[in-house]
Amino acid sequence: MFPDSSTGYSFEDCKATADWLLAQTSVRPVVGIVCGSGMGGLADMLKDQVAFNYKDIPNFPQSTVHGHAGRLVFGTLKGRPCVCMQGRFHLYEGYAIQKITLPMRIFSLLGVETVMLTNAAGGLNQDFKVGDIMIMKDHINMPGFAGSNPLAGVNDDRFGVRFPCMSDAYNRELQQLAVDVGQELGYGDFLREGVYCVLGGPSFETIAECRMLHKLGADAVGMSTAHEVIAARHCGMRVFALSLITNRAVMDYDSEEKANHEEVLETGQHRAIQLEKLISTMKPTALKF
Repeated sequence: MFPDSSTGYSFEDCKATADWLLAQTSVRPVVGIVCGSGMGGLADMLKDQVAFNYKDIPNFPQSTVHGHAGRLVFGTLKGRPCVCMQGRFHLYEGYAIQKITLPMRIFSLLGVETVMLTNAAGGLNQDFKVGDIMIMKDHINMPGFAGSNPLAGVNDDRFGVRFPCMSDAYNRELQQLAVDVGQELGYGDFLREGVYCVLGGPSFETIAECRMLHKLGADAVGMSTAHEVIAARHCGMRVFALSLITNRAVMDYDSEEKANHEEVLETGQHRAIQLEKLISTMKPTALKF
């Protein structure tokens, strides 16, 4: 059990939700996909769709952010059974961190073995351009420094061990596969690798914060993903993640640039086709264990 029902759900609650979903569809997903801001089109690639609005799923939170449709879509992608979240949850929406990561628990109980996550992020690396796609090789969980971790509280061994390793959080074979597939698709000019830093939001970062994060080794900054990765790895699932660089972080006090959510959504729509192509081309190979 989690320590407090107001901050999370028990194993039994998660299993009840998973059982409810499995009773509504014949799809038995082995891959789970999480769509970032403006990238919900990934779900549209699934064949033989069965979709549920979050508000209709027992125990499920609801997405409140523009650009996040709030649907859970089951289907197949090139013959592989998948489940896709069109919209995720964030700390800045007011949810407890255990609720933000609840879908990862449910993915695991649905039978998902590999989770593929996408997000919109600001580019801290000065070599990155707007529209670049960054393969996440690691993350910095800044809220975790202050004790905000989805695994805080009493551990339920049915989900995973008390102290899971995070040095291999992002599957290296899948990272290399993405590099190889990206080269084959001609994406070499905008496919990058780097470290993602998560902050709480919803305010964008100050110039001083961006400079600090860059010095700490972060290549991109956003408000999601790392919490989900921690929960997914706790449950034993493989993880692969991509950041779409939707804006350049402002690092100069003389700059007139200002980060805004509309720019994030616009860039997401512009690069969505290539990002979807990369993930869908990876998938058949990614599931060969």
